[in-house]
Amino acid sequence: MGREIERRFLVNGEGWRQPDRATPFRQGFLSTVRERVVRVRLAGGQATLTIKGPARESGFTRPEFEYPIPAADAEYLLDHLCHQPLIEKTRYRIPWQGLIWEVDEFFGENQGLVVAEVELKTEDQAVVLPPWVAMEITHDHRYSNANLVMHPFTRW
Repeated sequence: MGREIERRFLVNGEGWRQPDRATPFRQGFLSTVRERVVRVRLAGGQATLTIKGPARESGFTRPEFEYPIPAADAEYLLDHLCHQPLIEKTRYRIPWQGLIWEVDEFFGENQGLVVAEVELKTEDQAVVLPPWVAMEITHDHRYSNANLVMHPFTRW
């Protein structure tokens, strides 16, 4: 079974910005309920369909299943079947202290939001935070991409 162990943080400053590591993303959701999030993503010409289950109440591990799909199918799903507005963001993959941090700079309806996430092997894995990481938002559902579709950051 697939699983995701991830911590998420708000970001401060510009020290994370590395243009050579940037990938534009378009993503949308067919389902945004916590029990079953279904995401369609187009990033760097690659398309995926991802299904996520709920996180455990005491931690941040959740079931996750991701499958490649044709880019044309993703475009159709994004434009015709996904909740609107879509998530528009640029992702920066930044190595730091033996881990890869993914920093998402949001645009469109979520302009101004910058979130960093790091995937872990275990929930108790030690993490050295980069200097540009601020408050942890792992358990704050307002910042989930599925929530940002229904309640965009610019309307908070």
